[in-house]
Amino acid sequence: MRRFIIVILVGIILASCKNKPLDITKNTQKLPSINEENKKIEKERKNIIENKTNNDNVEPSSEDIKDLETLKKNDDEIIDNKEYDFGLSPSRNHMPPEIPKSMQEMFKKYGAYYLGDTTNKEIYLTFDEGYENGYTSQILDILKKKNVKAAFFVTRPYINQNKELIKRMVEEGHIVGNHSSTHPSMPSKATDFNKFKKEFEDTELAFKEVTGQEMPKFFRPPMGKFSERSLYYTQKLGYKTIFWSFAHKDWLVNEQPPVEVTIERIMNRYHNGEIMLLHAVSKSNTEALETIIDKLRELGYEFKPLTELK
Repeated sequence: MRRFIIVILVGIILASCKNKPLDITKNTQKLPSINEENKKIEKERKNIIENKTNNDNVEPSSEDIKDLETLKKNDDEIIDNKEYDFGLSPSRNHMPPEIPKSMQEMFKKYGAYYLGDTTNKEIYLTFDEGYENGYTSQILDILKKKNVKAAFFVTRPYINQNKELIKRMVEEGHIVGNHSSTHPSMPSKATDFNKFKKEFEDTELAFKEVTGQEMPKFFRPPMGKFSERSLYYTQKLGYKTIFWSFAHKDWLVNEQPPVEVTIERIMNRYHNGEIMLLHAVSKSNTEALETIIDKLRELGYEFKPLTELK
């Protein structure tokens, strides 16, 4: 009799489970990914080693120091190296152009700028110099006449091939910024910090040999290509990354727009805090420059050096 009752009870329980399947979606927690777990482990290991090396009562071993250096290197490599092309839609109604919020946060974190102070009528005039096309001396003449200070971003070959122009830029109070040694996509160099750093240091050395001065710590990424890691490495080298909020198709020397078109483009798109990018190889830019300066000043704009970026 007892056995019969037990069999019946088991049957009832099984029937109940069949009618009410177990809901596995309840009371569960999201498990961390393997990558998150690895990062957590590496962070804890790093903290242990750092505590050992910072403890006055414990002499760190060479193995501990080596492990810490490896972990710091791995920290660099964790930072995303996805390549981006910096670009903007043209400014409308003289309002500063916007970039995605995620990019704004990245720029703020790593000391990168594409705008200055948008509450004031300020413009930062910059020129990129990959090679000389015969116009830089004319540009310098105009800037001197109008008492405007600009920034010239130059490569190592440009410095070595145009030493007198570089000296003149410095003597007349302009910023000579770093535009890399070989003009590569910087994310391609960010896979190896030493190769990345060499792009900066070779240009710095050439500048110092010509001027006897240290190069100002402003960098413009070639072709506007960057990654989070390249911005981080640039900051690690003590530089501010300078993008732009205005540029136009001015670098094709055999397809120069009429000077009137260049003036119209620039005057249609000016805005507060503008970082204006012009290429010094452009005949049209050179012919338009004096008029542009006069027109913007008539509107109450001041030309500021990059050293006033905040």
